[in-house]
Amino acid sequence: MAARSLFLVLLVLTGCRRGEDPSALLAGVRQRLAARDGKLTSYVLAGTATEGAQTMDFQFAYRAPLKMLGTLGAPASRTWAWDGEHLVERDDGARKFFTYEDTLTPERRMGVLTRLFSPFVPEGFRAPLLPSQGVTARRASHPRGPEAVELTVKPAGSDVEVTYVLRWPALDFLGKRMRSGEALSELRVEEEQCEPGLELCVPRRLTQWAGAQQVARTILTRVELNPTLPAETFALTAPGGYDVGSKTFAPEGGL
Repeated sequence: MAARSLFLVLLVLTGCRRGEDPSALLAGVRQRLAARDGKLTSYVLAGTATEGAQTMDFQFAYRAPLKMLGTLGAPASRTWAWDGEHLVERDDGARKFFTYEDTLTPERRMGVLTRLFSPFVPEGFRAPLLPSQGVTARRASHPRGPEAVELTVKPAGSDVEVTYVLRWPALDFLGKRMRSGEALSELRVEEEQCEPGLELCVPRRLTQWAGAQQVARTILTRVELNPTLPAETFALTAPGGYDVGSKTFAPEGGL
């Protein structure tokens, strides 16, 4: 009897469920992540990102399927907008306005846009980008859970391992651990904003850790989920007195 009780305790502590197929769990997680993404058709964010002694304000707007507007405050004072067809940049510090000439394939264009706009969106507002191979799923527990799942991504032949921790069953982002060799870093959700109508939560404050040392934090001062955003929101134009020019999409390494 005592042995059976110990076995049940271990099941609770490890988050395992008897007879559950890990591959079925992973398939279910992928489906739930896609459904969760479908709930967020638009959002507006504003906040501050701090790393060391440097702090920068930022704002971001998104509308599905792919319209984005990101603004960095001083000292950068720059804005990028993608209206679904055109990418433009407004450099307020230099009083310049650029339109990007696009000669890329759709796949490479998406890569450039992802690298450009991803820094504006903290983890938790979109599903993790999971490869088709090299992903495992397991049940876990978390102080913000109580039930959670861990998705571990480890490409073949690489010593880099990334683990996402998501609350079950809504799959709200709770944290991410990154290991490369002996180096370990972690992203933690410290505060959340929950939307009962959408049955999900998103981060309001996140901290970045290198080992036991906090190295960065992001605080969102404004979070609007599914606001009405007209197309004009993403149609950036050149203010009067700005120099107007053009740039070229860079297929590798950003813009």
